[in-house]
Amino acid sequence: MQERPGSVTMRGNPLTLVGPEIVVGQKAPDFTLVDNEMGVVSLADYAGMALALVSVPSLDTPTCAIETRRFNAEAAKLGEGVRILTISMDLPFAQKRWCGAMGIDKVQTLSDHREASFGLGYGVLIKELRLLARAVFVVDKKGVVTYSELVKEVADEPFYAGVLTALAQAAS
Repeated sequence: MQERPGSVTMRGNPLTLVGPEIVVGQKAPDFTLVDNEMGVVSLADYAGMALALVSVPSLDTPTCAIETRRFNAEAAKLGEGVRILTISMDLPFAQKRWCGAMGIDKVQTLSDHREASFGLGYGVLIKELRLLARAVFVVDKKGVVTYSELVKEVADEPFYAGVLTALAQAAS
């Protein structure tokens, strides 16, 4: 598996990402994730929808919490054929508890803890920590990546305006 040393940092310390770099124009890689009810979810479950695939290290950290709450507020404004999926290595039980406590009801949280298939397929698995790097991938209705943002410093938030513009375009 491809390793990309120094692709991201945490508090300025370089970390290695495992997996390929995802680029705009490529077909979105499939994944196998676990939802909050322990069901298995794949990319095919969202066929025909515009997606924002948002990877975060852990919902129980300040930046991830801010980001997920922001995307939840934005998701309330989106149409029926658009989904924002927040993906982390957190266990499904923890994700469900956290969403309930924070009132997250528009963003769907999914766990990559079993196989790290999203992390490996999208090149956001942090080798040293077995957590996901902060990144956002927008996928259009045809399953093509139309936006890719890897946040260089894991503690920083993504460029929300760019994500939301790309998601609106992917939905049209």
